[in-house]
Amino acid sequence: MRNLIRWFSRNNVSANFIMAAILIAGITTWFKLKKEIFPETSTDVVSVSVPYPGATPEEVEKGVCIPIEEAIRDVEGIDIMRSTAANSIGVVYVEVSSESNVRDVLDDIKTRIDSIENFAENTESPLYEEVLIKNQVLTVAISADTDERTLRGYAEKIRDGILTYKPPKPSNWLNKITSSFRGSGGVSQVELSGLRKYEISIELSEDTMRAYGITFAAVADAVRASSIDLPGGAVRTDAGEVLIKAESKRYSSEEFEKIPVITRTDGTVVFLGDIATILDEFEDVDLISRFNGKNAAALQIYRVGNEDTLEIAESARRYLEEIRTQLPEGVYVEIWNDNSQYLQGRLDLLRKNALWGLLLVLVILSLFLRPSLAALVTIGIPISFAGAIWMMPTTGISINMITLFAFILVLGIVVDDAIVVGENVYRRIRNGEDPRDASWRGTHEVGVVVIFGVLTTAVAFTPMLGISGVSGKIWRNIPWIVIPTLLFSLIQSKLILPAHLALLRPANNKESRNPILKLQRRVALGMETFIDKCYRPILKLALGFRYVVITIFVALFFIAIGLVKGERIKWEFFPEVEAEIISAKVKMVEGVAFDTTSNAVTRIEEAAIKLNEKYSSSTAKPLIINMLATVGSQPFKTGFSPVTPTGDNLGEVALEILPGSERSVSARELAAEWRKLTGPIPAASEISFQSQSAGSGNAIDLELSGDDMDKLIMATEEVKKSLSRIDGIIDISDSNNLGKRQVVLKSLLPAGESMGLRLSDVAMQLRQGFYGEEVQRLQRGRDEVKVMLRYPKEDRTSLEDVEQIKIRTRTGNEVPLSALVNFDEGRSKSVIRRTERVRAVRIAADIDRGNPKANANRARRTLENETLTTLAQRFPGINYAFYGEQKDQARSMEELKSSSIFALLAVFVLMAIPLRSYVQPLIVMSVIPFGIVGSILGHILMGANMSIMSMCGIVALSGVVVNDSLVLVDYVNRHRIKGESLIAAAWEAGAARFRPIILTSLTTFAGLSPMLFETDLQAKFLIPMAISLGFGILFATAITLILVPSIYLVLEDFKVLLIKPEKIKEWEEKRRLDAADLKRYDDD
Repeated sequence: MRNLIRWFSRNNVSANFIMAAILIAGITTWFKLKKEIFPETSTDVVSVSVPYPGATPEEVEKGVCIPIEEAIRDVEGIDIMRSTAANSIGVVYVEVSSESNVRDVLDDIKTRIDSIENFAENTESPLYEEVLIKNQVLTVAISADTDERTLRGYAEKIRDGILTYKPPKPSNWLNKITSSFRGSGGVSQVELSGLRKYEISIELSEDTMRAYGITFAAVADAVRASSIDLPGGAVRTDAGEVLIKAESKRYSSEEFEKIPVITRTDGTVVFLGDIATILDEFEDVDLISRFNGKNAAALQIYRVGNEDTLEIAESARRYLEEIRTQLPEGVYVEIWNDNSQYLQGRLDLLRKNALWGLLLVLVILSLFLRPSLAALVTIGIPISFAGAIWMMPTTGISINMITLFAFILVLGIVVDDAIVVGENVYRRIRNGEDPRDASWRGTHEVGVVVIFGVLTTAVAFTPMLGISGVSGKIWRNIPWIVIPTLLFSLIQSKLILPAHLALLRPANNKESRNPILKLQRRVALGMETFIDKCYRPILKLALGFRYVVITIFVALFFIAIGLVKGERIKWEFFPEVEAEIISAKVKMVEGVAFDTTSNAVTRIEEAAIKLNEKYSSSTAKPLIINMLATVGSQPFKTGFSPVTPTGDNLGEVALEILPGSERSVSARELAAEWRKLTGPIPAASEISFQSQSAGSGNAIDLELSGDDMDKLIMATEEVKKSLSRIDGIIDISDSNNLGKRQVVLKSLLPAGESMGLRLSDVAMQLRQGFYGEEVQRLQRGRDEVKVMLRYPKEDRTSLEDVEQIKIRTRTGNEVPLSALVNFDEGRSKSVIRRTERVRAVRIAADIDRGNPKANANRARRTLENETLTTLAQRFPGINYAFYGEQKDQARSMEELKSSSIFALLAVFVLMAIPLRSYVQPLIVMSVIPFGIVGSILGHILMGANMSIMSMCGIVALSGVVVNDSLVLVDYVNRHRIKGESLIAAAWEAGAARFRPIILTSLTTFAGLSPMLFETDLQAKFLIPMAISLGFGILFATAITLILVPSIYLVLEDFKVLLIKPEKIKEWEEKRRLDAADLKRYDDD
């Protein structure tokens, strides 16, 4: 290493080529990287969806969920298995263990399910999916006061236009170069939502079938036989091969009307249009979407693969600007929930913070070092960053909020090794040594300490790699940026920097007229004065009263920990992020009319208008930018489910509000006020008002499970009552909701059995008439269209219609339903949830963040201590488990704790190697707990809550704070080996290393300070980690300069007390030999 450093210090051309290569590689790689708000990641969840048209949740549970659960129960790699049975669909979710490959587990699951033979009749083919977090870029809302078919036509035209639009080529030469590294910038995935799917409905009444002597089955067979495309092979003629095929597929209601159903002996034909009403409309569900009060459709635009979010959004915007002028008057096209704007704003925010941090680092270095030396040290920042960017494709990292924050985080740390090297080299030059010799000797002198210092910092960030789950996959982006940056900084400080330092010349001692140089000299002189007049006396006093000093610092540590344990500082798993969308979700009691739900949604919309009027006066613009209302669905509540929740009793209103920087009231407060203005809604079983933001999951998310449904219901009610008694708990809900009224066929009466009927025959006739029989599926353009055969709508509106129906027997006779079967009336379940093959009920609640008594952790502890611990005794067979935020918190903290222990052991080993001691690493690492004190005090000073981000910052701090201690202890050892007394060596080491220690701490804090004092609400979730690291390092500086020398002396006191007299001479001889080794080292 010594020869390599010497060679580069005398060959600055080679160093400059390496520097240029790293910078060019980093810049070109930057343009190739995809840009997104959060890193794209899988959830380690596999879903299996099986449609069962027309089935109740109970039927789906028996016919879909249970067979799948039993088939895959012993598949290796499954961690947790959950299933949901809803109307017409069953979904089984499998969480894959972190040790297993998701694709392998999915293949095993598919093999098992494909072999199931006892699925319920009429179930469709299973749909397998590895659940990913979709990267939605923006939503386009198309609204107009027009009918659904016309609106869908506009939406489809705009969708096709967005997909085929090609952005114009850039004219600027720089844009041409940068675009050559990227893709086309077009849009490749757009999904249409907010409208019902196309459906052709053939409506046939009982009276008509009776009059013509036909059945549903006969009509269905006639349609299938006449609407068909079928290849017939080929004929090989002398002229060539001729294909044969039947082509009579029907695609419109007019074409279906011409299908022959009955051909009489006299040659007359009865066509389908003669006996049935054929409607080419939409599926038989109720759904209303309104955007700013007008009927609406939505186009959701997604980023796929390596596409760039900002380029996709720009392409969509350009097309929409062109198409607006071509649309009829009264048709509006607006962008809704534009995530690209949030991304651009956050990228700009982080870039601004990074530039300010870089400027502050340069200013601080220029004040305490020569400006030329400060510039050479600062050059290491872009070189290190470029190297890390160059490595990003290798680690699969993109440009996103987390990676940009990681660059800000490491901004001040990355120059630490360069500061130590540069200051040491410059000290030699100032003492008269030739710059070319001083550059490599000074670098080599601190080489070992600097290398191991960088390695300990890198190791301290590795615990974030040990966090599993979705959050772990997101936050591991930080170490994948920090570690390469630090390693490239090592290359820069060991090879490139010495070549540049060799060009330095001793400072001119003549008085300069340059005001910057004058200021720099005053600051440097002021620091020397402070060291001599203030620091030396304080250190001398501390060393004399070292036991008192240690006692004071230990007391401070326990006081800080007590503040956290005593909840003087609030804890939240993830910092609340200010939202720009707030939503209200309403769930009416099952069985209510669609119009009742529509009226409830209208009431919520009216309350939103009042909210806008109330707060718009305090803002320059209207508070509400856009309002999206939905009746019959809850699109914002989809989560990981492949199917959006739908039903006549569901409704939702979402508001896009002004950005946080343009309003004085938070989204949380607006949601609370909106709740007040809405008031109670009659017949609503659940209503919640939320701000859509990262980390905004329910404060309480609990699941009860067991085989006995009655016990499960009673336990659920008891838990909900307990929650209602806790201060600050709101929006208590559970998943055990009764569904629609249902008629259950129990058994055949003797009359039915005597006619040779089976219960399945009766059920099939009822299904054909009321739900309908799917006759065909057509591919019409981009749309899949079902062809359904059923009763007219007016014959499917009441229970009387069911009771009056007549069932056809095998002999062709018609008998009233009531004469054939026993049936009961009841209520179905809305949704049935299962966990690990037993029934489960999910209980959720939130906290009122405006209530000072509300505390999520305290509420969970109260619930667990007062209710949950005794639940199994009172309700045997019922188990509970926390999910959502609570589960993630427990798992993440446990994993972070385990990883941190290994990281600390690695830091100890890395300290022990250069110090050649088992005890001195403990002196160096003694600053870690006291750095935590600084982090806690920083949270108090900044008024921030502790969170998982704070803990990640504290873990990273443990590797950063030991660097200064390592430099100090190494310096003490060197002077000790030269024969100085320990107290003199400690005293001199503190003064000699004061400048680099202060500089490394100030530059780290300066790099983080723009983020620390950022007022933009979107940066709120990043600030706790910056607080932990920034304030922890500042506090650790005082510890390093005062406490470390004191601890060193205390350990020496104990060593003298414990050492045996006969070992004293041996110990002194070892010191003499070490001094000789050091002399040879310095001579080299």
